[in-house]
Amino acid sequence: MKTSFQARAGMHVLYTVAIAGCAGIMHAPAATMPMPLAGAEQLVVVVTPEWNATSGELRRYSRASTSASWQPEGDATRIVVGRTGLAWDPAFANGALPIKREGDGKAPAGIFPLDTAFGFAPRAELSWLRVPYVALQPTSDCVDDVGSQYYNTVVDRATVPRIDWTSAKHMREISVYRLGVIVGYNAAPPRRGGGSCIFLHIWSGPQSVTAGCTAMEESALKSLVRWLDRARRPVLVQLPAAEHARLRGEWGLPS
Repeated sequence: MKTSFQARAGMHVLYTVAIAGCAGIMHAPAATMPMPLAGAEQLVVVVTPEWNATSGELRRYSRASTSASWQPEGDATRIVVGRTGLAWDPAFANGALPIKREGDGKAPAGIFPLDTAFGFAPRAELSWLRVPYVALQPTSDCVDDVGSQYYNTVVDRATVPRIDWTSAKHMREISVYRLGVIVGYNAAPPRRGGGSCIFLHIWSGPQSVTAGCTAMEESALKSLVRWLDRARRPVLVQLPAAEHARLRGEWGLPS
């Protein structure tokens, strides 16, 4: 079975997903400017001390309507990011540096939809989910080969017409992917070499780093995934502290 989701309320969600081992391609959703928070009622904010920092803090917020004020939910969560810190999604950079690119070890800075979860468990075991979910198969790959037509997508390599990639993350073999959320970075369509396979996932420990994802302790991630509600159009804002302070008013972020 294939499921497609189309554009809605301030962001585009353009992807098809593989459900329970069926054929399909999963593209991350992509944010659109100039009002990326206009339709959101759930907000995840990640702030790091500086561009090169590899750890920081995650906070959750919600609001009753798109005209209401953001209200904090739960406690702050410690997170780790890419091994070399953060870099701008070009859509938000306005000429500033650094710019995110494939293989740079940086997590993207900007605003991104959080629309689809994934993991090792069958969907039937997660009755509490309020976002789409993809159960990873032994043949689930996230393609990071910039020459592939499937670049920055999760595919079932057993079902695609032709494997045209030489590099991919074999997701079921990576233990920290036993639960995760797709971050809608570099999608619809992806820019070649712009960076790929960006997720929220379980960390390997508080001193660990990632290849460009944002990771946290497993119980914190489970709480976050349980909280996410696709109907409330959740988004991730990820910035160094100075940029968060500078853009807070312009982007309508909570204090």
